[in-house]
Amino acid sequence: MGNDIDVYLGKRLRRRRRLLGLTQQQLAGAVGVRFQQIQKYECGANRISAARLWQLSEALEVPVGYFYDGLSDQARQEAVGEAEGGEMFARKETLDLVRAYYLLGERPRRRLLDLAKSLNGGELVEA
Repeated sequence: MGNDIDVYLGKRLRRRRRLLGLTQQQLAGAVGVRFQQIQKYECGANRISAARLWQLSEALEVPVGYFYDGLSDQARQEAVGEAEGGEMFARKETLDLVRAYYLLGERPRRRLLDLAKSLNGGELVEA
């Protein structure tokens, strides 16, 4: 299971980095490694040390626990199919949409959400 955890942490790292609009080079510079190291972390090829995980959490503005959120649900998600949940957030268009959404004020966000619900018949599908 050790390698599975490394892959899971790497996916969480990549998701947060992309959500913030950072390149691997920018993140690497912030934590003092080369971008190739970030690549290796993101694909799970290299294990992230506790000290490095702390540095990454600081650079990505999340608590260290962020990287472990949902880890116990991983087996269940794999059985159902990750394409329905976590992989959706790995898509560039999803991240662009989320970034644009949070740049809006509260009222336009509510209106956009109402529009999205109406286009889907009034219901949001749970992932």
